[in-house]
Amino acid sequence: MLSVVENCFSPRTAAFFDLDKTVIAKSSTLTFSKSFYQGGLINRRAVLRTAYTQFVFMAGGADHEQMEKMRAYLSALCKGWNVQQVKEIVAETLHDLIDPIIYDEAATLIEEHHTAGRDVVIVSTSGAEVVEPIGELLGADRVVATRMVVGDDGCFTGEIEYYAYGPTKAEAVRALAVSEGYDLSRCYAYSDSATDVPMLESVGHPHAVNPDRALRREATLREWPILVFNRPVRLKQRLPAFSMPPRPALVAAAAVGAAAVTAGLVWYASRRRTAGAVLPG
Repeated sequence: MLSVVENCFSPRTAAFFDLDKTVIAKSSTLTFSKSFYQGGLINRRAVLRTAYTQFVFMAGGADHEQMEKMRAYLSALCKGWNVQQVKEIVAETLHDLIDPIIYDEAATLIEEHHTAGRDVVIVSTSGAEVVEPIGELLGADRVVATRMVVGDDGCFTGEIEYYAYGPTKAEAVRALAVSEGYDLSRCYAYSDSATDVPMLESVGHPHAVNPDRALRREATLREWPILVFNRPVRLKQRLPAFSMPPRPALVAAAAVGAAAVTAGLVWYASRRRTAGAVLPG
């Protein structure tokens, strides 16, 4: 259990959560692939490839090299997509797709941190068109996500302005500590991926959640707590009052989550070339 409500004279604190496989059981952006297909953003073949990418992600996640390949192709893949259309698709399908895959254990932690007087911040490599609505659903206070440039025509230009990944996440955490007055030595952080070690080590209370192999080794070496979340549940089923109106959110970065879905297709193609198109066993 977390500590009781913090003294009102103490410095402010926060709990920083990675999103995919930490708060929710799947990749947030890849989960919307069928909805993007129905909205005409991707074709049927892309849906099938995205399903495979989701499988690989769930089996072992994407390492640094694979994530960098996804970023390299991201700008070209999403160029010309209408931002408002992406937002509307996410809004229409959010509760059906995301609510059922929120970890009960993560929702409980978010409640406990809020009860203890801490802000809750979602820090995700996915784009804000996906992450921001999920953060609102969870009652998060702030969101940090990837940002892409939007042109005067309301479409993505294909340029990436901000990539919330690896060390950049840690930089965002430190920037928020300065702007919001957080005492990082008393803050908490949660992630499943070794790529988030910089974020985890920037706080006084890091936790590995459903860690990949590399993060499990690192957490064991550093004696960080290792948590296992395995109970996805709809928020209304576990506690009808949970989905309360969030406190005013500071959006640290805005972006297109849909583009990351298509970027996953590039990762899929890369793995086919390197693995001879054989599914992992």
